Amino acid sequence: MKDLAKNDGFADCPVRHVLDHVAAKWTTLILAELKEGPCRFNALARALPDISKRMLTQGLRDLERDGLIAREVFPTKPPSVEYRLTALGRELMVPLGGLIGWALSRADEIAAARARYDAEAGR
Repeated sequence: MKDLAKNDGFADCPVRHVLDHVAAKWTTLILAELKEGPCRFNALARALPDISKRMLTQGLRDLERDGLIAREVFPTKPPSVEYRLTALGRELMVPLGGLIGWALSRADEIAAARARYDAEAGR
């Protein structure tokens, strides 16, 4: 861990880069949906109804750029596109799945801690 602190303001820190992308608002939900298997854009949009199509497109592009998902275009009319986790993406789902499980199992405790903090801070 001390090696991370030696980085110049974490600018080139690989851990920071991964966490920046994984912690983006929709990334975890997109990855969790793709963990279930390949999915088309509209199916992802239906599974994540609160995300705009623009943000879903950007999230998918970012994940593809990082090598976590693959985009496959099928030569149909009109063309159809399917997204799936790559080996790297499936590997990421191991620790990410643990974090998701932890967050779900501790959601009530976290909400209670926030309520206590807000009450003490007069919010």
